[in-house]
Amino acid sequence: MKINELKIGSLSARVPLIQGGMGVGVSLSGLAGAVAAAGGIGVISTAQIGYRDPEFDRHPIECNLKAIDDEIKKARAIARGGIIGVNIMVATKRYEDYVKAAANSGADIIISGAGLPMTLPEISGDAKIAPIVSSKKALSVISKYWDKKYNRKPDLVIIEGPMAGGHLGFSSEEIDEYTVTKTKNYDDEIRQIIALADELEVPVAVAGGIYDRADMEHYLDMGAKAVQVATRFVTTRECDASDAYKQAYIDAKKEDIVIVKSPVGMPGRAIHNAFLDKVAAGERFMRGCRQCVSTCNPETTPYCITEALVNAVKGNLDEGLIFCGSNAYSAEKIESVSDIMEEFSK
Repeated sequence: MKINELKIGSLSARVPLIQGGMGVGVSLSGLAGAVAAAGGIGVISTAQIGYRDPEFDRHPIECNLKAIDDEIKKARAIARGGIIGVNIMVATKRYEDYVKAAANSGADIIISGAGLPMTLPEISGDAKIAPIVSSKKALSVISKYWDKKYNRKPDLVIIEGPMAGGHLGFSSEEIDEYTVTKTKNYDDEIRQIIALADELEVPVAVAGGIYDRADMEHYLDMGAKAVQVATRFVTTRECDASDAYKQAYIDAKKEDIVIVKSPVGMPGRAIHNAFLDKVAAGERFMRGCRQCVSTCNPETTPYCITEALVNAVKGNLDEGLIFCGSNAYSAEKIESVSDIMEEFSK
């Protein structure tokens, strides 16, 4: 199958692959810069991006806003002129400040999900904008509102399905229907979203459960112009996570990939470990609030998701939450970004 470049307005990616944003600290400048240099779109996750700053526990949002600029600049130095994007969750506290920081720092494209990014056009500056949707209804709502209020349409639409990693835009029942009992086929929803995007003349990328070239070809055959891949890039030399975090993917078996209830109120996909056993046993790990997302209630949540994700990315796995995609168990070795990009482009 011939692979065509991805065009997003004035932007052009030689390989129609977007590296998914992974927080906390999994996809920063190292990974994003390497993917961009290899012809794809490298994406920095802004989720608690400033976690390494000594002042983070006291001033998390300020540290995050500073780190957005720092990481975009470092990614540019690696990218050799490639495309650098950022992923910013709508549920992020002070969301608009994060978007403005990314736009002011020169992000090429701002990708936004975990909620409907209704105000994105007015705060994104010159950056291209791409909402993440999981249904035709969500795209319809966003596109109609943007057209009426801003005379603007998305530059790209990313469809994120139920096989994705981390927080998921589906109920637990829907995830079960799509991935366990398989009483529903998510490809049917994808086709409807692509049809609407075609009417809008907006390119579509599909995300969730895409691990290899065959997965990509499946969605390109359906009419998508690109795919978004995240989990595959965790086990690369260039990934910004610790070696222990990467090894957890390599060691994982299919039965280790589980759906968990996140403290922020959404289901998520993760690798089963000792930390999840402690949470299931009723232990509480709430030690301060790092001002991450608006849907979390520190008074009732069993643990701080920021602390759990930071522990994991640093390699303290028994005290951490290891988010992953549905195919994490497929990882068998540490790869290079360039080898993966060659597989998806040849």
